[in-house]
Amino acid sequence: MNVHAPLAPCKSEAEFAIDQDWAGYSADGHRVWSTLYERQCDLLAPRACDAFLKGLGALDLNSGGIPEFAAINPKLESLTGWRVIAVPGLIPDAAFFDLLAHRRFPAARFIRDPRALDYLSEPDIFHDVFGHVPMLTDPVFADYMQAYGEGGLRALGLDHLRHLARLYWYTVEFGLMRSASGLKIYGAGIASSAAETVFALEDPSPNRIAFDMLRVMRTRYRIDDFQQSYFVIPSLDALLEATLQDFAPVYATLEAAHDLAPDAVTPGDEVLTRGTQAYAGAKGAAAQ
Repeated sequence: MNVHAPLAPCKSEAEFAIDQDWAGYSADGHRVWSTLYERQCDLLAPRACDAFLKGLGALDLNSGGIPEFAAINPKLESLTGWRVIAVPGLIPDAAFFDLLAHRRFPAARFIRDPRALDYLSEPDIFHDVFGHVPMLTDPVFADYMQAYGEGGLRALGLDHLRHLARLYWYTVEFGLMRSASGLKIYGAGIASSAAETVFALEDPSPNRIAFDMLRVMRTRYRIDDFQQSYFVIPSLDALLEATLQDFAPVYATLEAAHDLAPDAVTPGDEVLTRGTQAYAGAKGAAAQ
């Protein structure tokens, strides 16, 4: 893709994009952003993958508190052709896939309450922009996200959205990557969370399993707490290569395969860490 070419028209952008209203953010909102930004930068410096850290440096996401999309988009477009747009909240699957397929990343414009820095009922601007956008400066990951959107549009009528959602969850949101210096974070759900940044890499509780696309797409996930398993890619190039294929045979295989529990370990897994599941067990016991 020529990233200097104008972005193609996108029907969903016209339908769902809203004004960010950057001038409407309060001083408290900007302080929340800066507090979260500085905390996560300290935590991620030794833990995030090189592509994420390079993206943070390229975009300068904390020059004046909450970043203004109009300011960061020219930098992002010049690197990979992507642009961030504000949306009113959760949007339909078809619109989400359409936006990704046209290199638009939909982001919430609200910022979390300063009294609840680590609680989110739904993703806010810090999760969406700090967590996701740095990776979109990487050409390979940028291509992966576009390919995911295109695949989602094709999957809409095939009754496999749950499988495709698991792929997004365990890569874009909660993915880990191998590196010469150990496992690193690239998933936004980890990168935007202080507690999960440490848990995903250092806690003995979760499984850490080598990425296999079919395995990932069979695996249920936790939406309300830390993950019980994380999947580890060897590289961004390998992740993209796994996605650039005809998914029809993949879906046919999944039709005959049963779902796996979030903590499952199967005989075919390459297990990097066999988790104790102590965290999930304690939470389950406390809830009973």
